[in-house]
Amino acid sequence: MARLLLFVAVLAGVTLGGGVALAYWKKAQERDVSAGPAPSSTPTPKPVLSPKPSPSPTPTPKPSPKPKRTTVPQSGRGTFTTARSSGDAVGTGGTLRRYRVQVEDGVDISAREAAAEIQEILAHPRGWAAHGRGRFQLVSENADFVIRIATPDTADRLCLAQGLNTRGELNCETTQGVVVNLKRWMLGSPTFSGPPEEYRHLIINHEVGHEIGIRMHMSCPGPGKLAPVMMQQIKGLNGCRSNAYPYDEDGSYITGPVVP
Repeated sequence: MARLLLFVAVLAGVTLGGGVALAYWKKAQERDVSAGPAPSSTPTPKPVLSPKPSPSPTPTPKPSPKPKRTTVPQSGRGTFTTARSSGDAVGTGGTLRRYRVQVEDGVDISAREAAAEIQEILAHPRGWAAHGRGRFQLVSENADFVIRIATPDTADRLCLAQGLNTRGELNCETTQGVVVNLKRWMLGSPTFSGPPEEYRHLIINHEVGHEIGIRMHMSCPGPGKLAPVMMQQIKGLNGCRSNAYPYDEDGSYITGPVVP
């Protein structure tokens, strides 16, 4: 009888223990479901914000270039300022000719700057001095001839005194020297393909060509060829190409038929 009671007690303990364990397992499952899925071990990446572009700096406005003067005074005072400058003689041979440069008063051109430019023109490797046709020296006094830059009206008056009608457009060579029309010096020529700075070479080389003894003018030697510097190119090229230098790049003298 005692053994029977012991068996019943053990059986009841097992049954009771199993029921408790089952109830505990069910409660654990309910807690897991209500808590949601277990968190992942990989962290969720944070969104990367693109940097805001820096505003472009406001550009500093550049000053507008000074417009080139395109108007030329028709007349001036009729008096001249001499460039107070001098230089070494340039040239490989021939007679030394001293010259001074004058600019008409009231004209917006520096006599000193004009003299420096003319000095460079006469020293150019394609010019007269570089090929033995004369030596030239800039002086401020005791000159052999003068190069004057004058307004059209003044240039006409100076040239007409030598019987030359320049019509407010042309340059000339007189017994005193060269007269440069301010209009041509500043604007160049409509028949010349280069800028006024290059056309100034033609002015000086042409008129100084007369000064060194080349009295006659020349004409175009043929279509497509360089016009001689002693050709009056402003009156038309007649098929030639405009040219400001007495010699070509190979040192050959550029010539053409003499105008009768």
